[in-house]
Amino acid sequence: MKATKTTALAMSAVLTFGLMSGCGNMEDRGKSTKTEDKASQNVNATGFPIVKEKFKLTLFTGQSPQNGNKFEDTTVWKEYAKMSNIDAEFQLVPFGSLTEKRNLALASGDYPDAFYSARVPVADLMKYGSQGVFLKLNDLIEKNAPNFKKLLDKYPDLKKGLTMPDGGIYSFPSIYSPEFLPMLIGTPLWINKNWLDKLNMKEPETTEEFYNYLKSVKDSDMNGNGQKDEVPLSGMFGIQTIQRYIGGGWGFGNRGAVAHPYVDMDPASNNLRFYRTDPKYKEVLQYMNKLYSEGLIDKEIFTLKDTALYAKGEKGLLGAAFVPHPQAVMNQKGFVGLGALKGPHGDQLFVSVKNPIAWPGAFVITDKNKNPEATLRWIDHFYGDEGATFYFMGQKDVTYTQKPDGKLEFTDEVKNNPNGLTLDQAVAKFTTWPGGSYPGYVQEKYFKGSESLPESVDAGMKASKNLVKEMWYSFNFTEEETAFMSSKGADIQKFITETEANLINGTASFDDWDKYVATVQKMGLDQYLSVYKAAYERYSSGTR
Repeated sequence: MKATKTTALAMSAVLTFGLMSGCGNMEDRGKSTKTEDKASQNVNATGFPIVKEKFKLTLFTGQSPQNGNKFEDTTVWKEYAKMSNIDAEFQLVPFGSLTEKRNLALASGDYPDAFYSARVPVADLMKYGSQGVFLKLNDLIEKNAPNFKKLLDKYPDLKKGLTMPDGGIYSFPSIYSPEFLPMLIGTPLWINKNWLDKLNMKEPETTEEFYNYLKSVKDSDMNGNGQKDEVPLSGMFGIQTIQRYIGGGWGFGNRGAVAHPYVDMDPASNNLRFYRTDPKYKEVLQYMNKLYSEGLIDKEIFTLKDTALYAKGEKGLLGAAFVPHPQAVMNQKGFVGLGALKGPHGDQLFVSVKNPIAWPGAFVITDKNKNPEATLRWIDHFYGDEGATFYFMGQKDVTYTQKPDGKLEFTDEVKNNPNGLTLDQAVAKFTTWPGGSYPGYVQEKYFKGSESLPESVDAGMKASKNLVKEMWYSFNFTEEETAFMSSKGADIQKFITETEANLINGTASFDDWDKYVATVQKMGLDQYLSVYKAAYERYSSGTR
């Protein structure tokens, strides 16, 4: 009897505690619901202002060196604050320390309403989305983001690329229109047309003709200064930019080598192929080794910074280079873009094309945000023509004009700045897109960066002749797959990068190729391909 009485008392205590806890939770839920209802009622369904009562939106924000101004002081954000009735506070973090500070903020829980231009990686979208730290946006997009919803409907691959394996969309991206090819190739290969003419050579069309041109530059005093200081070939982002481009001459990277630098589709079997260990890929590296060992590739290519590359260009030392636009970044005229080179087996693919989803995690809303519906409307404006034109071009008849044919053009204050400012410097006075990573939709009609210049358009046309026929957007991995890709998968990629660099610079021998391939296999190559295949199948079926 005593035991029964004790048990009854214990159960009574548990029930009483549960009821008290339930009341507390119900009170909290009631307060939360009231807050959410109030926030929803504050939002205007359409038009401006977005909200009836003003509030402050705090944003963890990546900042490029081109953006020296406080964001709130630029014309676009000043005017948008008035239009929207939302005061945005941009907490600026330089891109150089962005990853470290973003990771620290998320780990500590000390983060603001949203991450803007903060380059949140896909692995974090999945991780923090599943934890509820990043808000799931699917329903909010349906109700509050009409511009972005149109893009998801127009481009099915965009929806695939943003949907995580759990079915959630947790971010707004920086997206380039798939039709805007010069933007997608970004850093084409430019060749010095003046030097081609001096050498009485035509534009190279094959890897052999390209080698011959570089060799002629090396053996001649092309700039006429009495010294052999010419650099036949250099470029941004190191040796891998050159290697990726050359690989297209052997047919590698046939689904887009920027988003998928290790895996493509084997044309013979129509199966996934880890092409970096393919026997023919050895030929790509041998060609690269030939260029480097003969001094045809910049000797500083493995450590070269953009500023040092541009300085070489400004001195007139470059025969060919991978840069956005020679005149825009190095003040050099007389360069023309090359298309794809034909390799020794007849392959000719332009594979150095970027994923249209340039930065999937360009804008993320956190669980600290008390006004998610208004925030969605606030960012969605920049995915429509009106908002995007405003963001990229500024104010009509102040920073840009519209020609009779409808084309937009920056005013002389911007494109021919009287104070000698470059285009990016002049633009940074009124907006914040220089440097990239912004959430937004880029189209040719209102984006007037160097990619829209005539030479870039011409380079895009050349590339389009041999562009990869089917391009994959980036794949998204489950948490388990991400764990593998960030551990064993990352080890495989690091080993390959280091070994290939040594093969190119001559510190490793091609006689050890089979041993190298066997090592990659032992490191877990089969599992790597299995993980990739699972992600590919979800991508292909649209189920993620």
